[in-house]
Amino acid sequence: MLFSLIIPVYNRPDEVDELLDSLSKSDYNEKFEIVIVEDGSSLKCEDVVNKYQDKLDISYYFKENSGPGDSRNYGMKKAKGDYFIIFDSDCIIPDSYLTEVDKALKLDYVDCFGGPDKALDSFSDIQKAINFAMTSFLTTGGIRGGSEKIGKFQPRSFNMGLSREAFIASNGFGNIHPGEDPDLSIRLWNLGFETRLFSNAYVYHKRRIDWDKFSVQVNKFGKARPILNSWYPEYNKLTFFFPSFFIIGFAIAVLLLILTYDLLLKLYFVYFLVLFLVSTYQNKSVKIGYLSVIAVWKQFYGYGIGFMESYIKIIIQKQKPEIAFPELFFKK
Repeated sequence: MLFSLIIPVYNRPDEVDELLDSLSKSDYNEKFEIVIVEDGSSLKCEDVVNKYQDKLDISYYFKENSGPGDSRNYGMKKAKGDYFIIFDSDCIIPDSYLTEVDKALKLDYVDCFGGPDKALDSFSDIQKAINFAMTSFLTTGGIRGGSEKIGKFQPRSFNMGLSREAFIASNGFGNIHPGEDPDLSIRLWNLGFETRLFSNAYVYHKRRIDWDKFSVQVNKFGKARPILNSWYPEYNKLTFFFPSFFIIGFAIAVLLLILTYDLLLKLYFVYFLVLFLVSTYQNKSVKIGYLSVIAVWKQFYGYGIGFMESYIKIIIQKQKPEIAFPELFFKK
């Protein structure tokens, strides 16, 4: 089986350098190809790609900007492989990654898989705190961090595998972003394909974001979810509402404090204290523990507010998603 690694990139040559360097150290003994899709960047990575031409089988394509989903589709159409593996440009790949994927597919083949993400010691403290917020069982249920306690796993496109057969049948990613990966997973299920988590196929995901960019990102995640719920109501879950309930509950707790009822606010304090202690232990840093509390608050607040705004516009007011939130859709 020939693996084709599909990597869309937009103005991130330094990240591509790190990613390709990590892939050049792979312990996988079979041939694999890499397809770099430059999505209309003004800061191109072509010179970086040329550095690795004698170490890796790389194809480089430049196209007009149309978003990551469309760029992944473009790369898969150009690729020669039987199975596509999709990375974000801000990932660093462990030496054993492809070997683990190959082993898992041979043991129990599946047409679409996803893998978890971890943080390297070299990542910044904020990156480690954001990684904790996005992967901890205390926040997301551990789905991004490798938990398998879910009925159907929805692979995330920063670390995702897709067979050529599944790509052809589904036409790949849609034009919503973010939200293109759960959209594809659900369409694959409806077509009869299965998805699965490969716990050992993890990547180091840098998350190239500061606090402001993180807040914008999770807010978009929140806005995208009611849109997906309106498209696929059969896959709606109560857990999607939790960040909004969390924010509303916190506001109620503050109001109750004015009436000298402090029990609810104490429960929030206990939750954040547990977050602090767990992150401090896992990261062996009090500072990262503190930053993790900030990251989780920003995560819940940004997602919760975005979800509520989108729920009102999409579910209650029945607005068209492309009109209500044009920033979530790339024009093809």
